[in-house]
Order: sequence, then C-alpha cells, then structure tokens
Amino acid sequence: MSFPRISLSRVPSYHHNGNYFHLLHPPFIPVSKIPSLPTYQTARAYTDFNSQSQTHPTVSLPSLIPSPPPNNPNSTHRWKPMCLYHTHGKCTKIDDPVHVEKFNHDCSRDFQVSAADFERKRPQDFDFFLVFDLEGKVEILEFPVLIIDAKKMGVVDLFHRFVRPTAMSEERVNEYIFNKYGKFGVDRVWHDTALPFNEVLQQFESWLTQHNLWEKVHGGRLNRAAFVTCGNWDVKTQVPHQCSVSKLKLPPYFMEWINLKDVYQNFYNPRNEARGMRTMMSQLKIPMVGSHHLGLDDTKNIARVLIRMIADGAVLPITARRKPESPGTVKFLYKNRI
Repeated sequence: MSFPRISLSRVPSYHHNGNYFHLLHPPFIPVSKIPSLPTYQTARAYTDFNSQSQTHPTVSLPSLIPSPPPNNPNSTHRWKPMCLYHTHGKCTKIDDPVHVEKFNHDCSRDFQVSAADFERKRPQDFDFFLVFDLEGKVEILEFPVLIIDAKKMGVVDLFHRFVRPTAMSEERVNEYIFNKYGKFGVDRVWHDTALPFNEVLQQFESWLTQHNLWEKVHGGRLNRAAFVTCGNWDVKTQVPHQCSVSKLKLPPYFMEWINLKDVYQNFYNPRNEARGMRTMMSQLKIPMVGSHHLGLDDTKNIARVLIRMIADGAVLPITARRKPESPGTVKFLYKNRI
C-alpha cells in the first residue's frame, strides 16, 4: 500500500514576536546546490544477520559537486528555516505573508529528485525509512522523524516534537534549554511547545498508525519501515535511558535500526573514516543547511545523505538488533563499523 503525497509542514516562525530566528541563522544555501537525489525499490524482508549478504559494489566518492538538474522549476527555491511552531501544530501566522516568506512550512521542498537519480538505485529491504536524530544528552529534548519513501526518494511526512525533561528541576531545565537552544534562537518555542516524553511517544505512535507503519495489536513492530540513525547512540542508548527515566517500557519498534554510518563505511570504503554526519556530507560534496545540533535540521541533512547513498546504489539493511530476551544486548551486522 502506498502513501498519498503529503505536503510537509509549512513551518512557522520560531519567534512569533517578530524576532525571527533566521537572523541568527547561517546564510541561506539554495537547494539547487544540493546534489540530486535518487530512488529505490522494495526487496525481500530482512531476516537474520548470519544470512544477510553484505556485498556492495565499490563506489567512489565524488570529486566534484554535481550540477543542479536542468530545467527544474523548483531549482530557484530558497532554503528557509522551518517554522517550529508549525511542526507542533501551533503556528498562528500561517496567513502572514511576511512570516511565510521568512519561514518554511513544507520541508518536502528541500528534497529534489531528478530522473538521473533513479539510474543506479537498487531494491531495498524496506518501503520507508524513518530518519531519526535525537537531541539531549541528559534527557531527550527533541524528537524529529522524517518518513522517506524508498521508491520515490521523497519526503512523506514529518514528525517533530520538543520534549520536556521529567527528572530535572525547573531551574535546571531553564539553564539546560538556554545553553542548548538559546544560540539558535529557539529556546522560547521550546518552552511554548515541549511535552513530556510519554505524551510525545503517544503522539508518535498515533502518527505512525496514520501512515500504516505501526499497529500495537500486531506486536508493536514497524510495518515495512526501519529507523535510520547517524550512529547507534540514539536508539541503542538514549531511548532506553529516557524510557527508564520516564518509567516506560521500551517500545518494540526500537528493537532494531539502521546505522547509516556503518552502511556508508562499508559501501564507499572511504580513505578517511566518516565518523559523523558532517564528514559524510563533506566527502559526498553535499552542502550542510540549517544549524548543526538542531535536531530537525540534522535529521534533514542525514536524509540528504541517505538519499544520495541510495542514488549511488547502496542497499540499507538492518545493522543493529537487540536480543528479545535481553534488550540491553545488541548484535551488529557489520564487523567493519564506526
């Protein structure tokens, strides 16, 4: 079953008092300078690490920035920061032309695909990838997820929530948020929108259900989809830690995931290890947009790397899986991993 095309959040201004976040942001980078992106197909379901093929064709990293696709009507689209009130369903300025001019409310426009991107794509194990990048080392502060269609290589929908810590004093929270988000100019929107982790998980599960990617009655595993992270920390360490702090049982859909860095390392075999998102983007000649360590922007940049890899012919299998009888024990697919 395929999803209908969903226009991703037309996102409102971070500061609804006119003190716009973009003034604190790095200069805009036109989307036309972002390398074109590919598409893929769906293959057999992934079963066991021991039987999983780990062979990939050797692909060289690019030496030049690819040219923008010709005659693309959207190639003049100017990158704009997302309205974070809108991603939380609380934008009150969607009819304000000045606000809409300054802030993006449709992040699907940041992802463009050309016909050439489909030439080297290979069948994938999943129909959809859930690109996921948490923020917050003490407790989770931000929970962004992008659904990427594995066939069309486009954005299906966005889920984005700020998360309010449950085990900190109010004074500590205020200090924590100012130090983390004040430099981005989004500390106010965080305070206006943040929810406890248990409420965020409930909303996330409702969102997954709307897209037919998850049903609690069917064991609570994802349906035709897999999480994609830049590293193992998000799902392996921080989600279980937050569940423990919030007195929640670890949801079954967090039992396995794809570490994009491991697939990248084994697909491109770069001379220098790509230990993070910025290194991968640099090696692939993909300009980074937005603010590093603002979870939503990092998630979108990770999605750009994912799309580029699939365009180059990479196949993304599950790279890490918990033991059902011992969720703290994780088995990894690759021996050569970050």
